[in-house]
Amino acid sequence: MKEEQNHQKDSEQLGFLYETTKEIANEKKKDLREKKSFKSKEEQAEILSKEHFPENILILDTETTGLDNEKDDCLEVGSILFNVKSRSVLAQQSFLLPVEINNAEKINNIPAEITRFPQPLSEAIKYFESLVRVSDVIVAHNAEFDMKWFGLNKLPQIEKPWICSMDDITWPTDRQLKTRPSVRDLALAYGVPVWNAHRALTDCIYLAEVFIRCSELEKLLIRALEPKILVRAEISYDERYLAKNAGFRWNDAIKGAWSRKMSRREKEKLEFPVQEVDFHG
Repeated sequence: MKEEQNHQKDSEQLGFLYETTKEIANEKKKDLREKKSFKSKEEQAEILSKEHFPENILILDTETTGLDNEKDDCLEVGSILFNVKSRSVLAQQSFLLPVEINNAEKINNIPAEITRFPQPLSEAIKYFESLVRVSDVIVAHNAEFDMKWFGLNKLPQIEKPWICSMDDITWPTDRQLKTRPSVRDLALAYGVPVWNAHRALTDCIYLAEVFIRCSELEKLLIRALEPKILVRAEISYDERYLAKNAGFRWNDAIKGAWSRKMSRREKEKLEFPVQEVDFHG
């Protein structure tokens, strides 16, 4: 009888230990699933972007007669078709568009009269359209400025995603760049010789050479494609340097405030409070 009681007791203990072990194992599995889920949430945009990773990008730049696309004209387009995986230039092109006057000649050194010299402009535009078609993403330095000239005059509308290499790409900190670097500063930071500026194809070449030297290019492009929100810095006048150092601009997208477009991931890394603002507000 005693042996039977001991056997039953041992069985109960083993059953208890088994159920406890099973419960702990289930809890561990649950924890692992939660951690895995948490990690996937953090990296969701990156994973999705990798599935649709831009194989070919079209590096693009424009030169214009002024800043106002309602009054001024685009007089030059430069572009380079660039393969990301191989870090290779596949094709490059530049062409002039005829204008009567160039009020920005002192900046871009393009006399208006040379834009009217005979050239195969219609063929050039068709070739440019073919480069756009085979590209996954358009990359431009200050893309907001460049994109507004397309769909006007003789230039086609571009229905592809845009990446701004000045605002959308967060360059590695070891390059010691400003938050919104110029093409010249970006080129020099990557050891690219700078021999000229403010011609469309030249600026495209600088960006292509930077991309060739950039080991983290895939990651930077993935992050650059994350959806952006507009935020306003909630800081005092004495703290304005925090916003400036973080790439915020005064009186730009929001009048009388420091603001910037950024991803939610970037927003979480800020060292000061911000308020999300409607893009169209």
